[in-house]
Amino acid sequence: MLDNFWFNVQYGMNHVLDINGYDHVLFLMVLAVPYVFKGWKRVLLLVTMFTLGHTLSLILASYGIVKVNSKLVEFLIPITILVAAIYNLFTASRKTQSNKVGVLFFTTLFFGLVHGLGFAREFKMFAGQSENKLELLIEFALGIEIAQIIIVFIVLFIGFLCQTVFRVSRRDWALVCSSIVIGLVIPMIIGSDLLSNG
Repeated sequence: MLDNFWFNVQYGMNHVLDINGYDHVLFLMVLAVPYVFKGWKRVLLLVTMFTLGHTLSLILASYGIVKVNSKLVEFLIPITILVAAIYNLFTASRKTQSNKVGVLFFTTLFFGLVHGLGFAREFKMFAGQSENKLELLIEFALGIEIAQIIIVFIVLFIGFLCQTVFRVSRRDWALVCSSIVIGLVIPMIIGSDLLSNG
């Protein structure tokens, strides 16, 4: 029982930390870079909203409530990252991030739904004919949440070092990181099956 629990949690963690699926990491990066350590509660809430959206889409797909075009979803995932990164470029100069919480929370929830749909087919294969799909989903979601918190902590810590040791401004840190992410996701969008196959 406990072995199954840890296996499912680790499966969720590996889904986020998989080097081949670094789109998840890129999204978390653009989500976290505008913040500093003292804003960790806000970042944690955003990460949890993303996990909720991700899990909800897996529930809908696992029970056959929603069926999606995988090519469309694979195209939309880097689009969500691009939108979040561009948003950072326009808001990096703000002194505080508190005035964008409402919209950002719902946007992050929606982006979580999109990212979850991208993993739906693989998760359905993993769940198979399991009678405890909901329990499996919760354990998987816990793994996702743990891995996301680890990544966000690393991003905040590197940001803290850059801003305190190397005296990089919060604005410049957010601009540089978001620009790097934009440079990485544009080829993903251009190379997606939806565009390459029409």
